[in-house]
Amino acid sequence: MTVSGAWRAAARGAGLLGADGVVRPTIFAEMSALAVRTGAINLGQGFPDEDGPTVVLDAAVDAIRGGANQYPPGIGIPELRQAVAAHQRRFYGLEVDPDREVLVTAGATEGIAATLLALLEPGDEVVTFEPFYDEYGAVISLAGGVHRTVPLEPPAFRPDLDRLRDTVTDRTRVILVNTPHNPTGAVLDRETLTTIVELAHRHDAIIVTDEVYEHLTFGPQHIPIATLPGGRERTVTLSSGGKTFNTTGWKVGWLTAPAELVTAVLAVKQFLTYVNGAPFQPAMAAGLALPDEFFTGIAEALAHKRDVLSAGLRAAGFEVHRSDGTYFVVADAAPLGHSDAVEFCRRLPELAGVVAVPLSAFCRDDYAQRTASLVRFAFCKRVEVLEEAAARLATLSG
Repeated sequence: MTVSGAWRAAARGAGLLGADGVVRPTIFAEMSALAVRTGAINLGQGFPDEDGPTVVLDAAVDAIRGGANQYPPGIGIPELRQAVAAHQRRFYGLEVDPDREVLVTAGATEGIAATLLALLEPGDEVVTFEPFYDEYGAVISLAGGVHRTVPLEPPAFRPDLDRLRDTVTDRTRVILVNTPHNPTGAVLDRETLTTIVELAHRHDAIIVTDEVYEHLTFGPQHIPIATLPGGRERTVTLSSGGKTFNTTGWKVGWLTAPAELVTAVLAVKQFLTYVNGAPFQPAMAAGLALPDEFFTGIAEALAHKRDVLSAGLRAAGFEVHRSDGTYFVVADAAPLGHSDAVEFCRRLPELAGVVAVPLSAFCRDDYAQRTASLVRFAFCKRVEVLEEAAARLATLSG
């Protein structure tokens, strides 16, 4: 049987459709399965191995026991929408109407999908930085859009702003930004973000910004694009609680945007999941209300984990690129004699009992070739796990 349909576009956009028409598994699925099969330490997929704060977990249990187990409102429960609005005011000085400018989603993943499907028509161009989270390419293609990229150049992973200006044109419908950036750990600076706002105005584009790692930065300050002059009126800002509160499996996210953009996204989102996570929504509201010390504390703890793993990678012989945010650090395997990170990652469980993913899983063609020896490692694990991984990786230089 021939199975036709738009699934091919999604697979092609994510780089999973081979020339023979066969869909390959994502590199994350492949590497996670390899970790299970070999017993290797999984530093490939970005999920923590520790639970989040007790107050958040207890709030979910209380909500379940209190009967919050049926459909919540389609835009999200009032408590969470109000908490998101209060969060934006508290951390960024943004005034957001919780009833008209906030939408709760099934994680930022659904928020991104609903936003792109709502805003794009066939032939519209979307500009992202490269490397990019694989969902972006999949949904752009599914919506019939054209995906243009601007490379983030190692080792600092900064874009050439002249190239960005050349890439954004009157055909650009959406500029899709991820900062702090997965997979590179870069935190985009004010000059880059200001340029994006200027280009969006010049070419009448919408900015969609994925900020799920907003509280996980190590030095450089995260600057929401919506806080910049001219940014708020044409920006859809997405975030979630999964990364901040170590609850990646709950899949509760949210977006903030001008009311007319929220209405457009809701018109699509309501026919995807409709609603989700009824007892987890009040738990997220409780998390967003935690004191400032919690948010600074999680960044400090994660920075220490980054340092533990980065030191281990350097000792093993990798060239390590600095990570200023997220769960991830990029390292170059070329000094160890490995020019092909895909093959290296497939052998790494045998070589050192550790799993990672090649950076090429997040990029295409020329960029993938130029960065073929780069590997992404996740450091969102317990310190003792990272220390054990570092000890295992040290055997590579023996």
